[in-house]
Amino acid sequence: MSQLDNIFEKNVDWVNSVTAEDDKFFERLSEQQTPEYLWIGCSDSRVPANQLMGLLPGDVFVHRNVANMVVHADFNSLSVIHYAVEYLKVKHIIVCGHYLCGGVQGALSGDRFGIVDSWLQHVKDVIGLHKVELDSLEDRAKEDRLCELNAIEQAANVCQSPPVKDAWERGQELNIHAWIYDISDGKLKKLQEPITGPLES
Repeated sequence: MSQLDNIFEKNVDWVNSVTAEDDKFFERLSEQQTPEYLWIGCSDSRVPANQLMGLLPGDVFVHRNVANMVVHADFNSLSVIHYAVEYLKVKHIIVCGHYLCGGVQGALSGDRFGIVDSWLQHVKDVIGLHKVELDSLEDRAKEDRLCELNAIEQAANVCQSPPVKDAWERGQELNIHAWIYDISDGKLKKLQEPITGPLES
């Protein structure tokens, strides 16, 4: 049996376990999508949004990319934010970084990796914004702090995105969060209080 065949078998096992507890689960799931959360996280395979939040399929709208970035010229992330805010009416947008992030490590290293270097330039911009603080730290402490600062800066970028600004202008409830996930113990941590309205320019 190939590894892919094994995945299909595990899928059947998962379906059976879910329907054993709730035989209408997939029927309800197929009828609508009404999540309250948009998760913007890293593509890292060790950071599965639904599982680490303890939520079911259908509860979280998810966008992932290298180093959980929200870049103003990236129509992929902006389209996800627009759809989540305008049509799904999510109430919370969570930007979640994680420690031991390969994108952050790459940006700090100064090494060249190929096409991903263009993407990592956005993390390097965060390094530039917080140079004084980061220069006072070394090794793992510096890396961990950059993971945190990057999540905070990307949450600020979410706040400046047109869909979010438009939502707040029309009085829509929308909370923007910056979190960090610790792969070594599985715990989530809040990095700042939620942002509930427009940032000062």
